[in-house]
Amino acid sequence: MIHFGIISGGRFSKEMIRKGKDHSYIEASIYMPENEKSIEGNIIVSREVYLNGRNSCKINGRLVTVNELKEFMKNIIDIHGQNDNQTILEKSSHIEYLDSFIGKEISEQKEKYRKLYSKYNEIKQELKNNYGDEKERERKLDLLKYQYEEIKQSNLKIGEDEKLEEQRKIILNSEKITESLKIADEALSIQTIDSINISIKALEKIENIDNIYSEKLSQIKSIYYDIQELSRDISNLNEEIYFNDEERNEIEARLDLIFSLKRKYGNTIEEIINYKQSLEQEIYEIENVDEKNEKLRKELIQIEKEMQILSMQMNKIRIRKAQILSQKINEELKDLEMPNATFNSNVELNQNNEFNKNGLDSVEFLISTNIGEEEKPLIKIASGGEMSRIMLAIKSVLADVDKVPILIFDEIDTGISGKAAKAVSEKMRKIANTHQILAITHLASIAAKADYNYYISKIVENEKTKTTVKKLTEEETIEEIARISNGELTKTAIEHAKELRNWKN
Repeated sequence: MIHFGIISGGRFSKEMIRKGKDHSYIEASIYMPENEKSIEGNIIVSREVYLNGRNSCKINGRLVTVNELKEFMKNIIDIHGQNDNQTILEKSSHIEYLDSFIGKEISEQKEKYRKLYSKYNEIKQELKNNYGDEKERERKLDLLKYQYEEIKQSNLKIGEDEKLEEQRKIILNSEKITESLKIADEALSIQTIDSINISIKALEKIENIDNIYSEKLSQIKSIYYDIQELSRDISNLNEEIYFNDEERNEIEARLDLIFSLKRKYGNTIEEIINYKQSLEQEIYEIENVDEKNEKLRKELIQIEKEMQILSMQMNKIRIRKAQILSQKINEELKDLEMPNATFNSNVELNQNNEFNKNGLDSVEFLISTNIGEEEKPLIKIASGGEMSRIMLAIKSVLADVDKVPILIFDEIDTGISGKAAKAVSEKMRKIANTHQILAITHLASIAAKADYNYYISKIVENEKTKTTVKKLTEEETIEEIARISNGELTKTAIEHAKELRNWKN
């Protein structure tokens, strides 16, 4: 049973690892013909635990956490005998069990209610997002207006930061630029132009001799005029390279402002301008939100009224049906040799109109196992045998609506015999029509009801103890039933075992 608990996400102690090994590996192959999570076919679940505490859990080869494994497996396996793995022990699941037992009588109201509940939560969230709190709204509005005015007053223009950076670069290098332009201008004016002028005068003396000389003269004159124009341009550029301290400070201040706005509102001027537009829209929505919120509040009040009506209808149904469920389970407990046990499905109505997904109700399964004892939650039951029989009684009543497909019973035969043991076996057989049941038992009447029997034993090999599991043939099954009922294989014990197995015929 330990292995089922571990594969279901239960606790693991390093003492469970075989001496001399550094880890333990457990794997289960589960076939799911139909599942509420739409998982069909074989499911391979594995868990590997190491001495250092590290876990490796997988579902169909996908790594998951221990909590994810536990959450997944709680919808597949119920282990009765180890409380921390039983879905039905969780109070939060009791209302679902009760509603499943009730069936169609409550399902229609519940479906209507949950649609309203979904809308109810949407409106509450929207009101929260719409600054339903007046102080919060004013605080937000002040902040948005401040941001909007800060951007608006800056009068940003797309691309101006790039132009300012260019101007700033020129300012920082103005002395170097001026000196270089001066040298270039002087070189063109004094040396190049004078030299070209000499060339022109020389070619003018021979231009009439041959056309080739006149063509070259024309080309040199064109260059002369280009250089003159270029010289003037350089001279003009040099004159433009002048910034006083005021201009420099203005550029620096403007760039600082743009940098500050970028740091707060966007990486580019375009992003900042877009943000300003979104601020304008949000300011408009907040300033006009009262009308919208008032409409939402009226809608919320109407939905609450409808939810209240449905909740009260479901409450009445649940109270009435909870009594029937309790009665049926108490009848099952008597059959299981627990005549003094009293089961109660307790339905409580929230008087503060604090709606939940199931209405205003909370449901808890309570039990008293002895006369004079107070009712207490199922999880408080100490005895493993008692717990298994209580779970069997509940499962017997809820068999057709319980969605957990695999039930594992441990210690279910503790403290019972005779008539009670027969009743336990019959109820387990009934549940097996809709669930797969795995049970460890020492009672012949329970083992005899099984479709398949396995013999679990321990052997020693190479000074190490091993647990073996062997599937029994029909003949071997009868022999083992005879052995546990009589202690030895006698003819009478064999005949009795065959009689117990007659249910299959």
